[in-house]
This record gives sequence, structure tokens and C-alpha cells, in this order.
Amino acid sequence: MNNKYFYLILLFFMVSCQRNQDPATNTLSEMCERLFPQHAHSFQFQLLTDSVDIDRFTLESDNGKILIKGNNRNSLAVGLNHYLKYYCQTHVSWYASDSVVMPAQLPEVETPVILRSKCKNRFFLNYCTFGYSMPYWKWSDWERLIDWMALNGVTMPLAITGQESIWYKVWTEMGLSDEEVRTYFTGPAHLPWHRMSNVDYWQSPLPQSWLADQEKLQKLILERERAFDMTPILPAFAGHVPAELKELYPEAKIYTMSQWGGYDEKYRSHFIDPMDSLYSVIQHRFLEEQTKVYGTNHIYGIDPFNEVDSPNWNEEFLSNVSDKIYKSIQSVDSAAQWLQMTWMFYHAKEKWTQPRIKSFLNAVPQDKLILLDYYCDYTEIWRDTEQYYGKPYIWCYLGNFGGNTFLAGDLNDVDFKIDRLFKEGGDNVYGLGVTLEGLDVNPLMYEFVFERAWENSIPVHQWIANWAQCRGGNVDNHIIKAWKQLYEKIYTSAALCGQAVLMNARPQLEGVEGWNTLPGYDYKNIDLWEIWKELLKAEGVYHSEYHFDVINVGRQVLGNLFADYRDKFADCYRKKDLEGTKVWGQRMDQLLLDVDRLLCCSPVLSIGKWIKDARDFAVNEQEQKYYEENARCILTVWGQKDTQLNDYANRGWGGLTRTFYRERWKRFTEEVIAAMTRHKNFDEEKFHQDITQFEYEWTLKNEDFPITSGENPISLAKELILKYDDDFHSLYP
Repeated sequence: MNNKYFYLILLFFMVSCQRNQDPATNTLSEMCERLFPQHAHSFQFQLLTDSVDIDRFTLESDNGKILIKGNNRNSLAVGLNHYLKYYCQTHVSWYASDSVVMPAQLPEVETPVILRSKCKNRFFLNYCTFGYSMPYWKWSDWERLIDWMALNGVTMPLAITGQESIWYKVWTEMGLSDEEVRTYFTGPAHLPWHRMSNVDYWQSPLPQSWLADQEKLQKLILERERAFDMTPILPAFAGHVPAELKELYPEAKIYTMSQWGGYDEKYRSHFIDPMDSLYSVIQHRFLEEQTKVYGTNHIYGIDPFNEVDSPNWNEEFLSNVSDKIYKSIQSVDSAAQWLQMTWMFYHAKEKWTQPRIKSFLNAVPQDKLILLDYYCDYTEIWRDTEQYYGKPYIWCYLGNFGGNTFLAGDLNDVDFKIDRLFKEGGDNVYGLGVTLEGLDVNPLMYEFVFERAWENSIPVHQWIANWAQCRGGNVDNHIIKAWKQLYEKIYTSAALCGQAVLMNARPQLEGVEGWNTLPGYDYKNIDLWEIWKELLKAEGVYHSEYHFDVINVGRQVLGNLFADYRDKFADCYRKKDLEGTKVWGQRMDQLLLDVDRLLCCSPVLSIGKWIKDARDFAVNEQEQKYYEENARCILTVWGQKDTQLNDYANRGWGGLTRTFYRERWKRFTEEVIAAMTRHKNFDEEKFHQDITQFEYEWTLKNEDFPITSGENPISLAKELILKYDDDFHSLYP
């Protein structure tokens, strides 16, 4: 072969290889292959090379391809999502089980799109999410969630998986035994509250295999998040230590922290004074080991007093604490920044006075402490603290507690607050964020917040219309009409702590026990019923999102109906109408069974996957029981028997509704009817004791639940519409 042609071919081959190995192109192309392989070849991605320091993307059609340019891989992903949502009417959910529905032929971008971000940083996740949604997740679940994060422009994901393997090395090197360290940890679902220094030793010891599995998983998570140019927020030492450390270091100043969650004394956490020289030693050991295993992006989550009291409320003490914490991470990483959630300023607002907040914050250099304004959908702390006294802060939408499944959120209010933030929030607005405690039933609220971080701030009514199209409304106008009514009539109130339909609450003749299951709502249930009927008029829609919405709205509207059934039952009891209580008791039971049947149609609204995922981590039968008990516990009793957290993480899930909530209510109605038959008053105190024992025993059971029943949710929902329509119109005239 002529040398000239040989070198030309070699050069072409080398250029082709370089092009194929372009990390930006590969990262985005691989995501397209995962989500919609049939169209993956139709997208081209290019990095912008100018020096403008702002996130942005461009979108255009080019020679039969969709060409997306962006200043980094995160912006490229947002550009891709913009095309999917606004041209294909395609939604990519955060659940790995949901398919991605694409048009047969990709639409052209007739006019080039150029969009820039309003803020460079977009935070996502909450310590609690790792307990209420993701404790038993496998890589396939994380892979889809990270794709979702990239598409929605998340740049700062909380990344706290796998830290126990690092702490295990630190504590054993400092002299604690294997058993002491693994017993200090909690069960998997409760680790977030162990990490936040709320509770220790609960449902331990944590198996060795768990530590190894989570370390492997964290490496995969971090590699993928960094591939999308995200800045994962890893943990640092906040002062939380094992009680056994006192014996090894008797001179160290270690405090027993305040009681939390109703747990017994033996589960209380311990905190080492940051002014103690041992504090910096532990910080140094942890960060060095963590960086060796996971690398670093130089921003560390540290939360020393979350829902526990400071050992000392003196302003000088608080100032010294934050000063020493920051200096301890700076001594290891000169580029370190500290990320602090400010939930404690809201949760203990009577203790965190403005002078104390100011002392705590101002001891850290101005740009080294980033604050998460955690619950802005309800309380914007930036407006009460002179914009956090100049510290960088992120406006966050919480919107969910405990993974509760309840339709809630106020799009108009969120839109107003974000708009006001960018006008009045000051130069230290660092970004927007979402701090949900659980992946729940209101995904539109979170995607809405992240889209408000970009210039494409279309009016809310237009945004909801496009959302409806992405849920299947591009092929049926009934879905668009239903979502318009959901926006106008249902999504009008902020999410609150403890929201639940009454069927998820401990049975009582009136009201509810405690604050964990509040069934109130600010709309007419007949309106939601008519919306559900409108949604079900759609024909030929096979989107996963449409099926989810049908089940989701049905779960809520029938759950609301249950409260009226209970009131009818209680009214019959008060009137000594025995036959009436029997009728309404049976109707309550049937409604619970029907709702459970509806929920079991969805893999993300049933307990099957939750239990299976937990069991899958086991290496033997004993561990399988251990993980299942942990998984059952957090959803129901939460912790110790009959504590203040009972039912906090309640949720409308198939299987859980039938075997737990329904069983409680069935025992309740039977006990009430039995008392009436004996001409006795219902013994509420004895029932409370009996049901508390039932709840505890339920957490110890081993039972197989299908991931999904396989029943068609649309056919079933239409059947339930016919079954309950008369009741709705008689109860809600």
C-alpha cells in the first residue's frame, strides 16, 4: 500500500477513535441508549468552548440529527430533556420500572433554542430520602435516578451512601472492636438518623456484607454523577461518636445528646466537643480515608445539631463550634466548603435565636459555608435572617415527609417564591434545590422547581399543559383537561408533615391519634372524583405515567372517601345502631380491599419491591429476616413499640394497605361491634394496647408480596368508578 494512503487512513482512524472517546459525547450517548435506544443515534452532543461562566445549552436540527450544545455535560442533559419534554412530549421518570415513550419519528427543531440558567447550582436529596426511599436500592435504581437528575439539571446531589465502611475503618483503627462498631450503626433504613446523630444501636449489628456492598455501590454512584459534571456532596465528621470511645479516650470531652424520637436512653447519641483536640484527629482520619476510597469534590455535608440540642447555647460556644468544624476540614482539604442544612433553625426556632444563628454562621469565612434553606415551601428562613447574613444559600422545596403518599403542593405559590427569590434574595443566592424526604406521588412539584432554575419560565398554566401532554395527553385531550383541573382545584396547598388518608391512621371513632396521620385536605372530594373520571375517559394511552396518575388519583380520592365511611360508622355507634355499624364496617373493609387492589397494579405503589430489595442483600436466612424486619419497621412502627414516630412513614402501598392498615381497621370495627353486642362501651385503651402489639408483630413477619399484581389499572379504576359513584353523589351532594 502507498505510504501516503496508509497514513491518511491511519489519521482518519485515530480521529474517529478520538471522536468516539469524547467523554461528553459518550456520557450523553450512553444515556440515550439506556432510555430510548431506537433513537439514540439521532442525537449529537457538543461542548461549547467559549469562556462564558454560566450554564447554558442550544438546541437545533442539523442534517437530520438533533444537535445539542452545552457548556458541560449537565447542561447537555438539560438540553436533551428540554427537547424530550417540549418537542416529543416525552417524560423520563425517576423510577427504573417506567418505560420511556418516544414518537416514531423525532420532531425537527424548526427554530434554534438557546437557554441559560438563572443559577449555577441545583441541589437534590435529603438525608432522610436514603432511609424512606433508597436504603435497599440496587445500581439499576440509582442509574435511572442519576439519569433523571442529569436531565433535570441537578448539579449538587447528596452522596452519603457507603460512608459506614469508611467509619468502620476509622473506629476500628482507633481501638473499637468489630462488634462494637457494627453495633453502633443502625439497621439500613435507619442509617440517615444515625448519620445525623439522632439515634445509635437500633436494629444492629449491621452485617459486614452490607458495608462492602454499599462501598461498591457508592463508587458506581459517584463515578456516574461526576460523569455528568455533578458535584457530589460527601459527608464529613460532624462530631457524632460511639459511646464506647469514652472508655478509650477518657479525657475527651464527649456529651450525651438530647433524647430523640421517643427512643430509650440506651439509643441516645454522643457528640465530641469540636474544641477537643481529638475532634480534629477524627476528622483528619475520616476525610483522608474517604478521599482515598471515593475521591472528593471539596464540598462536605456537616450537620452537628439536627433535631438534637446543642450541649451549650452560649453564643461564644456556638461560634467556636462552627469555627473548629470548618478549620478541621480545611486542615485536610484547603479547598473545602461546608454544606449545612438549616432545618434545625426551623425545627428548634425557639432555641435558635437570631443572635445564636448569627454567631454560628459568622465564625466561618463568608464563601466557605453554604446553607440549605430546607423548607421554603412553608418557611423561608432567608427572609428572617438578613439573607443568612451574607452566606451563600440555596432555596429548597421540601414537599414530602416520610415518603407519605398524599396529593399536595402549590405550584402558584412556589412560582411566586422562586420569582421573588431571584429579585430580592441578594447576590448570595447560591441556587435552587429539592429536599424531599421520600420519592413520592407528586413528581411534578420537583421537576417544576428545577425547571424554574432556567430562563424557560413559561406561565404555570402552560407548564402544566405540557406536563399533561408528557403524561399521555399528547394523544388524548381528557388527560390535559384532568391535569388542568388538578392544577386549579387540587394542587393549591403546601405539603405538610404527617399528611395521610385516614385509612393509613390508627383506628379511632373520631379524629386521629397524634400528628403523623392528618387526613385533612382543602378541596372538595367530589371535585377530585370528577377529575378521576375525566382522566379515565382517555382511550388508547399506554404511558407508565398515565397508569401511575390513574392509580395515584384513585388512591387519594377513595382514601378521602374512607374518612366519610368511618364517620358514618362512628355515628351509628353513638346512636347505638348495631345494624348500621355492621353495614358501614363492612363497607370500610371492602373499600380498603379495593384500594389495595388498585395500588397493587403499580410496582412503585406496592410493597413488593421494597421487601424484595431488602431481602436481596441477605447472604443467609438470618440476614434475610433481619433486613425484612428493618424494612417493615420503618414504614409502620418506625422504631420502638408505640413511640412518637409510629406511622410517620405511612404510605398508600399495595400489600401494606391490605395486611397492615386494613387489618387494624378490621379489628377495630369488629371490637366496636362486639362491644355493642354486649351492650358495653368500646374499650379504647385496651384496643390501643392490642393494636400496638399487632403492629410490632407485623414487623416480625415474613411474607411474600408480588411486585405487581399484573391487573390492568385502567379497567380496575373504571370498575371502581361504577361501584362508588352513587356513594360520592349521595355523600357529596
